[in-house]
Amino acid sequence: MSKKRKLPLVYQPVGFALGWASGALAGLAFRKAWKAIRHEDDAPDALDRDRGWGEILLAAAVQGAIFAAARSAADRTGAKAIERSTGVWPAKEKSGRD
Repeated sequence: MSKKRKLPLVYQPVGFALGWASGALAGLAFRKAWKAIRHEDDAPDALDRDRGWGEILLAAAVQGAIFAAARSAADRTGAKAIERSTGVWPAKEKSGRD
C-alpha cells in the first residue's frame, strides 16, 4: 500500500479534532455576529412562529457562511500540518469538497 493511500486514515483523527474545535468556535462566532446584527441574544429557529421569513433566512445564511469558513480554515490547517510533518498532501489531486 502506498503512502498516499494510508495518509487519509492518519488524517482522520486530526480532521475530526479540528472539525470539532472549528464547529465550537463557529457557534461562538455566530452568536456574537447575530448579537451584533440584530442586538438579540438568541437567533431565530426555522420553527419559531414569532419570526418572519426574512429574519429566519438571514440567520441561516449568516450561520452557514460562518460554519463553512470555519470548516475550510480547519481543513486547510490540518492538511498543511500533515504536509509539513509527512511531506505528503492528505488528499487526492484535484479533489473537491465531499
